[in-house]
Amino acid sequence: MLEEIILEAPAKINLTLDVTGKRPDGYHELETVMHQISLADIIRLKPRREGIALRTNSSAIPDGEDNLAYRAARLVLDQYPAAGGVEIHIDKKIPVGAGLAGGSTDAAAVILGLNRLYDMGLAEPALLEQGARIGSDVPFCMAGGTALARGRGEILTPLPVCHLPHLVLVKPDFQISTGAVYGLLDLENMGSRPDTAAFLEAWGKCDIISIACHMGNVLETVSIKKYPALEDIRQEMLDRGALGAVMSGSGPTMVGIFPDPKTAAAAGQWFMTRYQEVYLAASYNRGDRNGKEPFITG
Repeated sequence: MLEEIILEAPAKINLTLDVTGKRPDGYHELETVMHQISLADIIRLKPRREGIALRTNSSAIPDGEDNLAYRAARLVLDQYPAAGGVEIHIDKKIPVGAGLAGGSTDAAAVILGLNRLYDMGLAEPALLEQGARIGSDVPFCMAGGTALARGRGEILTPLPVCHLPHLVLVKPDFQISTGAVYGLLDLENMGSRPDTAAFLEAWGKCDIISIACHMGNVLETVSIKKYPALEDIRQEMLDRGALGAVMSGSGPTMVGIFPDPKTAAAAGQWFMTRYQEVYLAASYNRGDRNGKEPFITG
């Protein structure tokens, strides 16, 4: 048995997000392009005789059953009681309640890490099934890279590698309830929707200008109406040289694609004078599993 596993848990951004209908189970039918970025939490797992102990450097996230990483550990260990318990430490770097799958990616890392820590031998389909039981974004966070996600977000079609090297993320100082956004979404009067086919064509060519032009998120129709400052952030990004900008998930983080490091850095510095949570990022590209291996050690 390994003494410790250390993993990166990368954030995700939604480059497109369309809602195509309401499902019989009460969830919405999605079509979204998800992409992992370099902004990442660090997860440490250590075996223990029994039980789950979770510690974190952030007072903004719970340390018990309300934490998705804790629930992921409970789900896996309940099915493999011979494995014992686990000590989890989350070094939180992804902002909380930001539309960046911070909780989901931590849960994904715990499932992947436990599989290796206790040598469970679970294959990827079994791992993804476990993740889907925790949350809609968890399977993507486990698979990594870039994918077109459908259903609740758990039906994944991997997309070719395309690197976005100059991203600026701005999270204003408020959170948005995902449930409330979907509850207010008017499927009959959506207005413009992202052209997913055109985006996928641009992605296949790694045409960053066209990628930026074809980003879109229908949830902006709710979130920006409630928080007009989000549209202000988008316009400020465009004014400072962004090729395009889109809200990730249900918000409130706005993501801008920039053409070069100098323009991105200048925009980031300008935003840092106005917002507390501003991040310069790029596509996630670590490790040896097609650029998506999250393990640092172990």
